[in-house]
Amino acid sequence: MTRTTATRQDLDWLLDGLVDSVAETRNAVLLSDDGLVVSHSRTVERADAERLAAICTGQQSLARGVGQLFGGGGVHQVIVELADLWLFIISAGQGTHLAVVASQEVDAEIMSLAMHNLVLQVGQKLSTPARSDFDAFGTGSGPRA
Repeated sequence: MTRTTATRQDLDWLLDGLVDSVAETRNAVLLSDDGLVVSHSRTVERADAERLAAICTGQQSLARGVGQLFGGGGVHQVIVELADLWLFIISAGQGTHLAVVASQEVDAEIMSLAMHNLVLQVGQKLSTPARSDFDAFGTGSGPRA
């Protein structure tokens, strides 16, 4: 699979390592808060990584909404169980999230631990800087285009 310059290629090998080290793991994507792909494993095409990033951003938003509504605090992890897959999403540093798709046969505890260990080991590399106060919609709260 060809990598594009739009991803952090220096992080791709970390995601490949996660996919390779936990049995039944299919794909891994590092995404920004706003749903952009920062990096992805070799096991997922760029277009699918972008769709997964958008889906994960929505899941994170839903989880934040539940936390706000019921006083649950910040989101640490989102886990979605499907008939044939698991989707794991965790915070991976300032402004980023790590998403992993795995088969139903994956050991969910091992996957969660492997994801958290990866974030602890290289968390600063996984962060994305906050965007400036750019005001794309002209609301008056920042510089305009």
